[in-house]
Amino acid sequence: MSQPEQSLAHLSELMTALRRVKIFADLPPEHLAWLATHGQELRLAAGEALKREGDPADAMFVFFEGEMQARREGGGFDGQVYTMRAGDIGGVIPFSRMTRYGVTSRAVAPVWGLRLGTEFFPEMLERMPALTPRFVAALSDRVRETTREDSQRDKLTALGKLSAGLAHELNNPAAASRRAAQQLRQSLRLLSRLCVDLNEAEATEEQYERLAEFQREAAAGAVTASPLDALAASEREDEVAAWLGEHQVEDGWELAPTFVRAGIDPEKLGALAADFPAAGLGGALRWLEATLAADELVGVIEQSTGRISELVRAIKEYSYMDQAPVQEVDVHQGLESTLVILGHKLKQGVTVTREYDESLPRISAYGSELNQVWTNLIVNAVEAMGGEGQLWVRTRRKPDHILVEIADDGPGIPPEIQGRIFEPFFTTKPVGEGTGLGLDTVYRIVRKHHGDVRVTSKPGATCFQVRLPMTQPGEKS
Repeated sequence: MSQPEQSLAHLSELMTALRRVKIFADLPPEHLAWLATHGQELRLAAGEALKREGDPADAMFVFFEGEMQARREGGGFDGQVYTMRAGDIGGVIPFSRMTRYGVTSRAVAPVWGLRLGTEFFPEMLERMPALTPRFVAALSDRVRETTREDSQRDKLTALGKLSAGLAHELNNPAAASRRAAQQLRQSLRLLSRLCVDLNEAEATEEQYERLAEFQREAAAGAVTASPLDALAASEREDEVAAWLGEHQVEDGWELAPTFVRAGIDPEKLGALAADFPAAGLGGALRWLEATLAADELVGVIEQSTGRISELVRAIKEYSYMDQAPVQEVDVHQGLESTLVILGHKLKQGVTVTREYDESLPRISAYGSELNQVWTNLIVNAVEAMGGEGQLWVRTRRKPDHILVEIADDGPGIPPEIQGRIFEPFFTTKPVGEGTGLGLDTVYRIVRKHHGDVRVTSKPGATCFQVRLPMTQPGEKS
């Protein structure tokens, strides 16, 4: 076959391939021929990069065969964004304002396609006006898909942060409970031995009853006793240890801390000693300390498991598990669950002031979505304050809606950007620390509930106001 015949055959092959791409499928032959002759044929081996993140955006790509994967590798992200296959178009398309590629694209399987430089776009649209609405539709689809992917990634990032915080919050009481359980096992073994020693002591039944009564009073006192500061506790322990030493109680310094925490001082010990034989006093006091220590450990386990239960309850309420998407929502309960979930962010230096209107009614809403609103607003406030400051959570009942305010005493939002903070992808955070979708999510969820969100801000006083109707349109009041 001669060179002209080869060129014509190759041109025909490219035109046939273009015909299989939906956006070009019904173009007349002369338009397909123009695209084929002005485009640059692409052939990539598996693993070869077509374009890299940050490269100038200077071409549209039409894929005839193979598969490409685009990944975002910079700005703190590393993951697949989208896949392009035979019949797709990628890169820059007409009317796009892209200046640099935001992803790196590599061939997964051998790729065959066509590259059309942006310098040919004006002539292409002039020759083929039918392509204009198609490119506009393709651009809209791309923006919609990119927004959805970024929103999903933003949610996953937020979920990851919440999960990390919850893991930390759950680990502390779980570890405390485990330690207490291990110590309790040792205490119970010691107590069993001490009970045998106590039974061998020369004491009357009345004296045993007095010891048991003293133990019950001490256990009750341990629950209600006011904790001492470190210095006062140390001084009291020295006094109790000295008393125990004077009464020939071995290792009195080990018993003293438990007695002090239970509110037992030398005077009370003296009253017990007066009713108990000297020979059996040491064994009785060691038994008493072991029972009080066991009670303390049980209390630690109760508190720790109670904290775990509180967190689990907060998670369930936060996510509205096992409930219909739309339900009658207690806004105060949602705010409290959110504050519990975010406890790891707040306890470092944020003081929370609650000003709740107790007359607030339940409202019809998507409960878990509203909690996303409270989460984003509270997290933004805490981050704006640098993790230290005053946070106010307020609610008020209005004639036809409820008002929720999240306020902080941080540096405020500059006036020149206040009008843009609800825009998608707008962020003041450094690259990799924010996607600019948090407040966009707030805006969309509140609007979905037919509500309104506003902000007022100046240095030392930023307040986000969320107004929500008590009933959704179409419901009976």
